Amino acid sequence: MNGPQTARRLVRQIPLGSDPHEVRQRVEALEQLLERSITLPGIRYRVGLDAVVGLVPVVGDLVTAAIGFYLVWEARNLGMPRWKRWRMVANIGVDTALGSVPLAGDLFDVLFRSNSKNLRIIRRHLDRHHPHSRVIDAG
Repeated sequence: MNGPQTARRLVRQIPLGSDPHEVRQRVEALEQLLERSITLPGIRYRVGLDAVVGLVPVVGDLVTAAIGFYLVWEARNLGMPRWKRWRMVANIGVDTALGSVPLAGDLFDVLFRSNSKNLRIIRRHLDRHHPHSRVIDAG
């Protein structure tokens, strides 16, 4: 499946409720879209909109940072402690600052997946405080 089809499929599956299970699904879908929705031909390495939009100097990194802050907002709504949210903000800050460097920043965007790191923080919080939100994948 190519990138645009994957993106459309992800968008259709995003739940809109405030239940922790729906929040988990939403942030997981957003992380997949931003970090691993497109497979690079030839090397079969997965990248997402963060790396692609980051190719546009400065503006692309600011746009993906704004989208990344949505994960922080969701974490706040889940009642996540302030220090964890600051850690998430630091991940976004590093990604934005280093990702805005021409050429080297584009490679950094491919390798440093701040949204994946932030998703792990949110998952740990949900697993501990909302264990009923876990999804068991059969496959």
